[in-house]
Amino acid sequence: MPFTMERTEATFPVRTPVPADPTPLYTRRVSVVAEPRDSELEPCPVCGTGQRLEPRFAIEGMAARIAVCRACGVGRLHPMPSEGEIRAFYPDPYYGEPGRKFWPTVEALVRLVGSRHVRFLSRGLPAGARILDVGCGRGVHLRALADRGFEVHGFEMSESAVRGVDPRAKLAIAPDLRDVGYPEASFEQVILWHVLEHLRDPAGTIAEIRRILRPGGRLVVAVPNFGSLQARWAGPAWFHLDPPRHLHHFPVSALEALVEAADFRVLSRHHFSLRQNPFGWVQSALNRRVDLPPNALYALLQRGPLPEAVSLDAATRRRLLLFYLLGMPVGLALSVGAALLRSGATVHLVCRAGRD
Repeated sequence: MPFTMERTEATFPVRTPVPADPTPLYTRRVSVVAEPRDSELEPCPVCGTGQRLEPRFAIEGMAARIAVCRACGVGRLHPMPSEGEIRAFYPDPYYGEPGRKFWPTVEALVRLVGSRHVRFLSRGLPAGARILDVGCGRGVHLRALADRGFEVHGFEMSESAVRGVDPRAKLAIAPDLRDVGYPEASFEQVILWHVLEHLRDPAGTIAEIRRILRPGGRLVVAVPNFGSLQARWAGPAWFHLDPPRHLHHFPVSALEALVEAADFRVLSRHHFSLRQNPFGWVQSALNRRVDLPPNALYALLQRGPLPEAVSLDAATRRRLLLFYLLGMPVGLALSVGAALLRSGATVHLVCRAGRD
């Protein structure tokens, strides 16, 4: 499959403007920075050092770069957007209609995988345990956990995100988890499922989760694996980069360092996700093609009309769907292999509060 990686001169501007044009963020092409020049910046949110930052990827139509800490390997959007700018990255269509974000078949598969995944999330918890899902979104986890008899709580930063959430869930809406004011030692488990990479202050959120977890409570945290085989192979075409919404990019070692610094002990590491990893291979392969809009298949699988930036004729749509059907088994096989090598495209850690 032919591909090319565009290269862009590196600069470090003063700030990241909100995109002025209506182009959906996930359709913006990412390119490799040419002749990167390091820049000093504030301490890294993970290792806390003042090491120089290496700009690696540029984002079409934006001044910011994805840059990497030379000390710990964490990537970050630089300069970091303001809270107001970040809110603009999440318009209402981002969340989709309740239960209707994707085609019915795809939506059903998403919910089936989510329900089965809850077996893993609830393993070993006492009956009626209090569980908090940080960044609960449409509540896929909350509904399945409530069905199992747990007391479910959800936190979100946007009311639009929680439309259609199961009414059994107790919801909190606030700009930051620390603003909710949950009492200390409130929960047996906190889920942070593909949310940490969206946050301006990941260390602060992990510290707050440690405060509100009961002694011996569990944190389950999942992120895209910035050091994975898939990420290294795809480079700027990696589907899970999702700039600029993903403000941070974690290799496994940095994620472990972050939770351990907050007094968590890592119990297990998991490198396979049926929902995330196979599709990541398929869409990343398509993103390497310059004759297709970025993330065109992802846009096609969602309900509603395609955005103007993803203009696809009928023949191209058929080819994309055929690639999807044929590519998913290949992506599944690659995902299993990467997981066996401990280099899955996404990783989730199960952690216990306290070191004992």
